[in-house]
Amino acid sequence: MAFNGATAAMGGRRAGGRQGAPAAPVVNLADHFLECCKLNRYLTVADGHRFVITEDFDRKVGIPADAAAMAAIFSRDKLVAQAAILPLGQAAKGLRSKKERDTYERLFSLIEEQALDDRVKDSARTLLDRGFREAEIRELERSLSDQLSPARARYRQFLEIVRRMMDGALTPADFIDEFKSFTKAVAGRLDFGIYSFCLDRLFGSLRIPAAVKQLLVGELLLFPPLVRRELLTNVLTYPGQSDELKRFVRNTVLAELGRSVAVEIELLEAYKQRRLSLEELAGTA
Repeated sequence: MAFNGATAAMGGRRAGGRQGAPAAPVVNLADHFLECCKLNRYLTVADGHRFVITEDFDRKVGIPADAAAMAAIFSRDKLVAQAAILPLGQAAKGLRSKKERDTYERLFSLIEEQALDDRVKDSARTLLDRGFREAEIRELERSLSDQLSPARARYRQFLEIVRRMMDGALTPADFIDEFKSFTKAVAGRLDFGIYSFCLDRLFGSLRIPAAVKQLLVGELLLFPPLVRRELLTNVLTYPGQSDELKRFVRNTVLAELGRSVAVEIELLEAYKQRRLSLEELAGTA
């Protein structure tokens, strides 16, 4: 994937997505990550149906280099930001032209200076100082894999718990206990995009009892504010969500978290549903 200069990382005009995937709404991932940063959003959601997760930055997938650079700098999902450095390092390693290599060195300097996460800053500096050597890239991949693998195994175990609950083998209270255990083991060590995807499946499934969904909403209230705002808004904007559950979420937020938090969630909901622009949302601050 050609990369036409460090400045493109700050304003490239390319759309992301998997090669050979079905047609989807055109999403400029570079702009998307910058918008997430401006809105102080935690999750990296590209559109209403697809999350940006660490696997998207696998060298075989083809996320545009400008979007990867923006993810490394601005993603509030730390593991996504770390993963985004890998394809950039691989690309830099293979360059022979001094001009192109200088461009990538400027890019990695930019990432080191501006990334939100200290681990990303350190990784960018290490790769730059050591000339994008294959050994350093492999070490970064190994470190990332060590963070993700145990949590992903736990995620697969939790899917079996979900199946048992759907089959009536678990009470709502027992399922929530399992969900708490899953959250404790996984949240913060797995892409929050994947974690949120799991929640979307729970809240969107007709086979999940309403009582379970209401108990899950109570658990979401316990998350830190940035994550809580995003996850609760996802419930409200999930396609086909029942009006009853949306009323329950809004009433619970207002009663438990107060009017100011309820307004924040209402505004983000409007933004996600494209009823409010970034500029209009900034004007409400």
